[in-house]
Amino acid sequence: MKRVGILSDTHGYLHPYLFTFFKDCDELWHAGDWGNLETIKQLEAFKPVRGVWGNIDDRAVRMHYPEINSFEIEGFSVCMLHIGGYPGSYSPKFKQQLQHKIPDIMVCGHSHILKVMKDPKNSLMHFNPGAAGKKGFHQVCTALRLTLDRKKMFEMEVWEHKRIADATI
Repeated sequence: MKRVGILSDTHGYLHPYLFTFFKDCDELWHAGDWGNLETIKQLEAFKPVRGVWGNIDDRAVRMHYPEINSFEIEGFSVCMLHIGGYPGSYSPKFKQQLQHKIPDIMVCGHSHILKVMKDPKNSLMHFNPGAAGKKGFHQVCTALRLTLDRKKMFEMEVWEHKRIADATI
C-alpha cells in the first residue's frame, strides 16, 4: 500500500501547508513546472519524489527529471508528463504514448485546473492536480493525495488554499 501526494505547477514556491497535507504520504509525484532546482531539493528532502519537467523549467531541472516518466506502482502503470491534455482532448505527446502502451493512470499539469476523471475509451484514470504555486491565473492552489493498494485506489483528497497573487499565502 502506498499513500501518494500529487502536485504540479509550483513555479518555485511550496506552500508550507503542503508539507502538512503530504506528511503521511509515502511518495510525491510532481507533474512539472517546478520553477527551479531549489523547489526540487526542498521536496526531495521531505519525501521520495517522482517527477517530470514542464514548459517553464530550465536546463537544470530538465537534467534532473525526464519529460515523460512511466513507472509501475501497486499494480498500476502510470504515465506522467506536464502537458497531457485530458480525456477527449489529449496532447500530441500523450497520444504518442497511448500508441505504445495505455497506462492505468495518467498524471499531468500545465492547465492550472484541478481535474480528476475516468477515460472510458482508454480505461484509465486522469489526474491533473491543478496548480500548487502562486503564479498563474488560478485563484485557488490545489494538490491531491490518494492511496494505491494492489490495483485499487481510494481515499482521494483535495488540498485547497486561496491564492493571493505574488504574495505569501
